[in-house]
Amino acid sequence: MTAATPYAIGDVQGCHASLSTLLSHPELEGASLRFVGDLVNRGPDSLGTLRLLMSLGERARFVLGNHDIHLLAVAAGVRRPGRRDTLGPILCAPDKDSLLDWLRRQPLALLENGFLLVHAGMLPQWTVEQAMELAAEVEKLLRGPNWKSAIAEIFGNTPSTWSDKLKGADRVRVTVNALTRLRFCTPAGEMEFASKGTLEDRPAGFLPWFDAPGRKSVGTTIVCGHWSALGLLMRPDLISLDTGCVWGNKLTAVRLEAAPAARHVVQVECMEDGTLIPAINAAE
Repeated sequence: MTAATPYAIGDVQGCHASLSTLLSHPELEGASLRFVGDLVNRGPDSLGTLRLLMSLGERARFVLGNHDIHLLAVAAGVRRPGRRDTLGPILCAPDKDSLLDWLRRQPLALLENGFLLVHAGMLPQWTVEQAMELAAEVEKLLRGPNWKSAIAEIFGNTPSTWSDKLKGADRVRVTVNALTRLRFCTPAGEMEFASKGTLEDRPAGFLPWFDAPGRKSVGTTIVCGHWSALGLLMRPDLISLDTGCVWGNKLTAVRLEAAPAARHVVQVECMEDGTLIPAINAAE
């Protein structure tokens, strides 16, 4: 391993204590870090988590998840808080503006050293290059002066399929839904958002997005989170990292080595409320 080899970390969701312990592991001490989104919400300390992540500076890079975009929308006044949200302390914090400004400037997709990081998934019609271009279109809106009005158009389940002819809000919505919410789709790329279970629970006619036949992003290893029911799923071209820390399971880091056998796993056990069980496991 070289010092430059980064570790990807799964959905933190405001679990500050678990994240702090994971980052203190000897393998991660000083390492470059990559986070696959859902940095905040549902866990007990979203404010502390966001401050910690921001403090990492150039050591870490991030992609946005659906919960992160939800926070921005609530802060913009275009979306109401959910019943289980833990975003209130962020919205009342004296450094709220700097935290939100930092968050909205994070990308939706990150391509680095043969790995593509997104929060949720990729539509089968998209090449990696096209996904990066579409992500950049949304990022420009979120980073711009009119981001509050732009983010209001992101939410909704339609259109459910991609077309190169899509424009405006429809184009943005499909892009964001695929990159931050996708689990199942048809071979033609129709997205389904109601199902959150295991692979065995897939609705009739739908497949996990990564098993869609003819997927054009095959050949690039995709690193994602979002799907806690999968647990840790590692294939040569896929690393799915949401191991449900906020639900009392684990927070996971994986070393992003080109050789699948060298992708070492480090995990922290979490309690059901997102706080820490004082044990750490480095799995070979």
